[in-house]
Amino acid sequence: MTFAADPEASARWWGELLDVPVKVDVSDSGAVYAWVEHDGVELGFHPADDKRNPRGGSPVVYWGVDDVDRARERLLAAGCEHHRGPLTIERVRRIAQLRDPFGTIVGIEGP
Repeated sequence: MTFAADPEASARWWGELLDVPVKVDVSDSGAVYAWVEHDGVELGFHPADDKRNPRGGSPVVYWGVDDVDRARERLLAAGCEHHRGPLTIERVRRIAQLRDPFGTIVGIEGP
């Protein structure tokens, strides 16, 4: 789960990129939690709250990919911005981090 100013918009962007449906739950208070599921992984977006759950205060979600460079280029073309990397962590493992259009940092890892 990550925190976003507009959880539904964040989930819709990722849903479109991954070609998966968006799921939305609205609480009695009107707060929106939205998420997508892809290959058994749920990526959820909770409303950011500067006191309890500030945007940027959440962990970085890493997606395993077959080709870091190709996945990074796809994310950049879809509207992400460079954040960090690509870095070689081990001989056969590389990582990169990007910022999606809503400010969430996402990581990719693979060869």
